[in-house]
Amino acid sequence: MSITLITGATSGIGLALASKLAKQGSELILTGRRGERLDKIKTELSQNAKIHTFTFDVSSRKAVEKFLEASKELLPRVSVLVNNAGLALGADKLQEANIDDWETMIDTNVKGLLYMTRGIVPYMVKANNGHVVNIGSVAGRWVYGGGSVYSATKFAVRAISEALRVDLLGTNIRVSNIEPGMLETEFSLVRFRDPARAKKVYEGVTPLQPEDIADTIQWVLSRPPHVNIQEIVIFPTAQAAIANIHRRTS
Repeated sequence: MSITLITGATSGIGLALASKLAKQGSELILTGRRGERLDKIKTELSQNAKIHTFTFDVSSRKAVEKFLEASKELLPRVSVLVNNAGLALGADKLQEANIDDWETMIDTNVKGLLYMTRGIVPYMVKANNGHVVNIGSVAGRWVYGGGSVYSATKFAVRAISEALRVDLLGTNIRVSNIEPGMLETEFSLVRFRDPARAKKVYEGVTPLQPEDIADTIQWVLSRPPHVNIQEIVIFPTAQAAIANIHRRTS
């Protein structure tokens, strides 16, 4: 039986997708930094599917290598890799931003995705079967003030997705890049480190929900083997472009 591997599975898109796939009986490898949450999720989802959990930070090369060694008996059966782990930190102008925040975003959003992809894709190549789904962002297409480095990381995700697709040409491995707009998860809370400010982001708007993106990923994965959905940009109806948002006043 094939396995789906989801990084960043303790909340948001990763958790929503894991829940949906588990209800279908899919065997899953779920990873994240918060071990207690992973344990709870494993208990809940194991009612319907076989769940394997591993606690580590994808931004650490050594931690990823340790995971790859610990799970090497499972990895030949991984047919889907969902690179979901990622974050934004801060929204200051580049000339005023915290450099530590830059390091964390680059290490997680770019290097972490690369470490996981490098570790898993060779197994897919050997099996001549697989699907890599990268969670990008509309910020990987359009920039905005205060988002220079976050946007840069998501532009990188888009570039990596496109180049990987070329590198895998001639195999049966598909690569998809999912690019959500305004999405209500822990994203803004992590970014601003301030619950009040995070809540304000969504005032007067019905944003996308993690389940919306999970539904989309399910559809992408369910296409016939000869169909590769290369990119999908998803905005909520109230968002026409990255900086054009209609907010209800009452």
